[in-house]
Amino acid sequence: MTTSISDPREAIRQRAAELGFDACRFTGVESPWPATARLQAFLEAGHHGEMDWMADTAGRRGHPRALWAEARSAIVLGLNYGPDADPLPGLARRDRGLVSVYAQGDDYHDLIKGRLKQLGGWLASRLGADLKVFVDTAPLMEKPLAQQAGLGWQGKHTNLVSRDFGSWLFLGVILTTAALPPDPPGEDHCGQCRACLDACPTAAFPTPYQLDARRCVSYLTIEHKGPVDPALRPGLGNRIYGCDDCLAVCPWNKFAQAGREQKLAARADRVEPSLAELAALDAAAFRERFARSPIKRTGRDRLVRNVLYAIGNSGDPALVPAAQARLEDASPLVRGAAVWALGRLLPRAEVLALAHSHAEAEADPGVRAEWAAVQSA
Repeated sequence: MTTSISDPREAIRQRAAELGFDACRFTGVESPWPATARLQAFLEAGHHGEMDWMADTAGRRGHPRALWAEARSAIVLGLNYGPDADPLPGLARRDRGLVSVYAQGDDYHDLIKGRLKQLGGWLASRLGADLKVFVDTAPLMEKPLAQQAGLGWQGKHTNLVSRDFGSWLFLGVILTTAALPPDPPGEDHCGQCRACLDACPTAAFPTPYQLDARRCVSYLTIEHKGPVDPALRPGLGNRIYGCDDCLAVCPWNKFAQAGREQKLAARADRVEPSLAELAALDAAAFRERFARSPIKRTGRDRLVRNVLYAIGNSGDPALVPAAQARLEDASPLVRGAAVWALGRLLPRAEVLALAHSHAEAEADPGVRAEWAAVQSA
């Protein structure tokens, strides 16, 4: 059923604030928008990498009405997850792993979805309209919607930038068949600044406002399933899950309202965890440690792969035993990363000795290629 109502926005904003949301704005979804063409160009360039689901769902992802034809309005919610301190100094502590700020607490999907459902139930009883809730697991482009609703604008790093919260907002969306008055859209305030582009350690931005995910540290450490391109591995540094560089350097963060609520607070074991400890995790220990974390979706093998790349980038001989222990790992992905790490940390003679004792017995062609690479380096 479709309902037209005058202007219930203030009541909705008040209820959203009571549920813990920091921003709540509205936009219509019936008109064409430029995000459709940008998505198509992104896919045609292959910038989505192995994220085949983006191409598979492009028809529904291109516009909210393609996902749900009856939708007329979107309510876009923002939840501040800004850190209490700059995360970038952690890059200098090379025996520790750097976890993206958003993943240092419990899984935000669960937190936001629960609140969206509460808000949705409250709305349904008052609007007399149908609605659906979304938290970035459905083929809906939240960031263009957030800009259209006026929460901020998509910056040159393609993430949402808010004048109130900087680059640190989780987004959730409620689509509804109700016709709600729209808020003014967000205006771009990036100006001549290119701090986010210059901060990227792997040059993942071909031009401002365009991201090549295949070079992005967040993509490489989370979405990419196989070995990372050796040319990009040094750029990972000690980032083991995601990357905050382009977000953290945004000048608008200085105006942000810092501080996360308790349920999003960083857990001590996820803020710069020990690389040696993480390298030793087996599957059961991984599941226990990251049970309520978004990190659990990556799986043990990919995380330990990232940890071993960080060990290789550390320059710290004290981490050699942690890497060497993974030469016998059951996962070829992990074994190959261990070979690369040891090739970076050990003198050539010791690398050749290890190759002599391990390479010939290695059955996986990818790991054999890693051994060949370190022997010829």
